[in-house]
Amino acid sequence: MTRIGTTTAHLRRALRREVPSTVGLLADEQDFAAMRQYRTFAFDDHATYLRQIEALLRTLATQGGHTTVTLFDPEEYALWCAETGTDPDDPASRSRFTAHLATTGARVTYTGQPLTTLLPELVDTAVRQATWEYATTVLATAGDCAVCDKDIGKAAYERAARLLLRLLEASGPGTHHLVCSVQAADDQLLAVLHTHGTTPPEDATGPEFTVVLAAGIALAAPGGIVLRTTTPGTPDRLHGWRLTDGTLTPLTEAEVFAAYCTDARTGEPLSPEPGVEYRAGHPLAPDPDDDWTTHH
Repeated sequence: MTRIGTTTAHLRRALRREVPSTVGLLADEQDFAAMRQYRTFAFDDHATYLRQIEALLRTLATQGGHTTVTLFDPEEYALWCAETGTDPDDPASRSRFTAHLATTGARVTYTGQPLTTLLPELVDTAVRQATWEYATTVLATAGDCAVCDKDIGKAAYERAARLLLRLLEASGPGTHHLVCSVQAADDQLLAVLHTHGTTPPEDATGPEFTVVLAAGIALAAPGGIVLRTTTPGTPDRLHGWRLTDGTLTPLTEAEVFAAYCTDARTGEPLSPEPGVEYRAGHPLAPDPDDDWTTHH
């Protein structure tokens, strides 16, 4: 190869490291089967497809560029093709849609992790994004209070933030793992928060948790919060609260035990977790700024 050819190849490799890549991934068998209707889709079975995806990701990683992986939803793809007048049975169309997902969809950076790690992370990210979008839409469209003219969504978020702070203050020191669940329409909204001490974390999980709790408040939907506190040298402590009428009401010790020791899908009892204490929810301190029940 001439010196000019060598230099050109070197420059192209250097440029390639500065071009980001996005890979659209069909995460499950159902989505994979939906794509097989297209003649230009080259794969016959999901396992082979996943092996080839993983090989592609490793190849991209060796080239030194930034690679993200996003969920490829066949239903969303079909709608996008219909809206844009794009032929869905064309590899170029799938490439364009994947580029679209790079700016709008849930995505995870590929850093060499195996698919067994990447797939759950990607699905969790997609669920969190969908939950955030639904909950923020609830707050944005809640309207104004007929009694006080306040923005219901804004008031609900502010109330949820105060409730979370009071809950953590009541829980005291330790590492806290909280799960908030809200029954909204035909779906269940879930948010998870992991924090230390009595203040919410500064990362995205704080607002995500707060907005789900706020959606439950704004919708007057049934829901609840369970909290697990870990402190060195002592058993983990489990607590719970019921969300009703915009208020967190402590569960009794028996209610907490039943909530943790019942299979949510079958209703069958589960064995208690060894080395764990099931306790009633902490009573929350009164909120001097609380006028929710008066005006909503």
